[in-house]
Amino acid sequence: MTTQLSISMVHLCDHPELLSGLDAWFVHEWAPWYGPDGDGDAKADLAAFRTRDALPICLVALDARQNVVGTAALKADSVGSELGVGPWLAAVLVADDHREQGIGTALVGAIEREAERLGFDTIYTSTDTAGRIMERRGWTPIAETQSLTGPLVVYRWDAKTE
Repeated sequence: MTTQLSISMVHLCDHPELLSGLDAWFVHEWAPWYGPDGDGDAKADLAAFRTRDALPICLVALDARQNVVGTAALKADSVGSELGVGPWLAAVLVADDHREQGIGTALVGAIEREAERLGFDTIYTSTDTAGRIMERRGWTPIAETQSLTGPLVVYRWDAKTE
């Protein structure tokens, strides 16, 4: 999968060499969860993301020089799972120097296509920063929840049936 941005989307399971840098990035970005005082384990989560045809999966955005510039995952649960819904778009991350270039939008679109490929007609996400992206892509805000860092809006996406 490739976008007009010269960004390619690859499955993490096809590129295990990317794991070593991603775990530190996850810890840095989500320190309250993955940091030394958090309950999360970035290495274990990333290892679990190394699938293609079952949850969880992870897509990695690579630039023209094959540098990692973003990630997004589709998994069974996430912040908001207490609402009893799923699967979840999660782990959406874009490198600081690549933000506001459409990479986050491209990652969300790629996960939507992956969800359809896997037979899901509805997926959810929770965010405190990407509401504009979600709403531009047709996601519907349905609830609010709390994370370790504060309130989040929960969104639902429904596949387009023709």
